[in-house]
Amino acid sequence: MTSLADNTTNFIQNMPKAEIHIHLEGAVQPGTVLKLAKRHKKLDSLPSRKVDGLRRWFKFVDFPHFIQIYLTIQDLIRTADDFALIVYENGADMAAQNIRYREITVTPYTHTDYQDKGITFDELMHGLENGRAQAKKEFGVEMRWVFDIPRNFCMGENGRYNPKIADKTLAYALEGQDCGVVGFGLGGNEVGYPPEPFAHAFEKAKTNGLLSVPHAGETMGPDSIWGSLKALQADRIGHGVRAIEDPGLLATLKVRQIPLEINPTSNICLNVFPSMEAHPFRQLDERGLLVTVNSDDPPLFNTSLVQEYNVLARDFGYDHSGLARIARNAFVAAGVAADVKSKLLKEFDAWVKEHR
Repeated sequence: MTSLADNTTNFIQNMPKAEIHIHLEGAVQPGTVLKLAKRHKKLDSLPSRKVDGLRRWFKFVDFPHFIQIYLTIQDLIRTADDFALIVYENGADMAAQNIRYREITVTPYTHTDYQDKGITFDELMHGLENGRAQAKKEFGVEMRWVFDIPRNFCMGENGRYNPKIADKTLAYALEGQDCGVVGFGLGGNEVGYPPEPFAHAFEKAKTNGLLSVPHAGETMGPDSIWGSLKALQADRIGHGVRAIEDPGLLATLKVRQIPLEINPTSNICLNVFPSMEAHPFRQLDERGLLVTVNSDDPPLFNTSLVQEYNVLARDFGYDHSGLARIARNAFVAAGVAADVKSKLLKEFDAWVKEHR
């Protein structure tokens, strides 16, 4: 593997960054998992009682292994204080990487309704807000939330779409707008769960000022993205990398400047592409699409946002100017209020001018 020059690694580390595609549960670090397991007397649910052992367990093997870890983490987040802890530590991670803004995806239904953990939506929001406030006070970082529908849970026993979970998630998202919810998402496995049945929920979300930010074009091809654009009126596309398979779709995404939330390392780990050499990030960028880089579930894929920028430099050949241009895209695509976005962009542009 080619190493990067010190001036490039320093540039990437010090550059102010924004991230718009990262999952709260998937961002919990092994040390925090151990804290939560001790707090809830669930150490027996873990394969190791040491952080180093958990780091080895976290190392991605295959998709079933990824799901096993994800569900274990989810089961350990059981109280408002747990949410406050993982959000605060997310903020500490942001400070360490000089990430000034993050939009973090949360799936409230899986905490408040799917499992009998005894946590209410109000308690969940209270935890998110406490963690966010503490992180902002100590680190000066900005966080906002995307609440997403777990599409896999939305099919009834007869195989037909059941709107109950989508409607519940929408209600949570609308209620949470005063506490930083800026986007409405659609997560889970795309295979067998197309976007069209969720159109009613996304229409109401957009009417009430939320961004439409569904996952599409990751494990399924262009049809998933087309469906998200047409049925869900998508403002951004989570992943979207398989747009490369459809010239007409590429043209539409370019003209409309629909941001793509791209996660290169995640794409390789989940076999969306066999290698970085085969990944279309640079092609999508050079065709004029608005691309951003993100880390998705960083500890589970042994990555970080800094590492994803290292990938852009090392594997895709981006120089400092190109890295800064991609980084600016994430601030532009952010769903945060205009005054905060303007402040963040002004700070970013000033830093780039000073370090050009």
